[in-house]
Amino acid sequence: MAQETTTPRQPGPSQKASRRTLTRDAMVASICGLVVVLMVGASYAAVPFYNWFCRTTGFNGTTQVATSAPEKGPLARKIEVRFDANVAPGLPWKFEPEQSEIEVRIGEVVTVLYTVTNQSARTTTGQAAYNVAPLTVGSYFQKINCFCFTEQTMAPGETREMPVVFYVDPALAADHENDSLKSITLSYTFYSVRDPVPKPVASGGSDKRKGNL
Repeated sequence: MAQETTTPRQPGPSQKASRRTLTRDAMVASICGLVVVLMVGASYAAVPFYNWFCRTTGFNGTTQVATSAPEKGPLARKIEVRFDANVAPGLPWKFEPEQSEIEVRIGEVVTVLYTVTNQSARTTTGQAAYNVAPLTVGSYFQKINCFCFTEQTMAPGETREMPVVFYVDPALAADHENDSLKSITLSYTFYSVRDPVPKPVASGGSDKRKGNL
């Protein structure tokens, strides 16, 4: 008796189309997953890059960090520096400059004081964000030391004087776009450490070396 031979069944057109669809869907899903991973990675990388960019260029009014006085002595040209102090909601502090404005020579190292009082009956911690206006002057405003470089913890009812040591870079005088500049405003806002401190204003790793004054 002859043995019956079974011919393998070939997939029909509908089955081939279904397989192509599954393969395409799997590829699309893989690509989408890769895009999501890249986007998440880019979002994390953007923050330190933005901070570095602002500190390097003075973008958005971010001031610079100096380690010493300028090599050249103060210039004859003077400029008015105004001081602004703010406290964000949720932090029970009183914060104000001891002087609202001063006149300084460009290149002159100056120390000014701010006064902070914790008005609550509990210990609280805050950190200051800062910038200068006009925003284009950030690259010329050099801080040698500042309370904004570290978190500040205040006991109930405590009052503290916090100094800022700075100078306006003599390079400003060579920038003819600022020939008509008469005043600079240095602005601080203290935020509770429970809330994120806005960037680029200030607490990169290189800044922490300045310590708490």
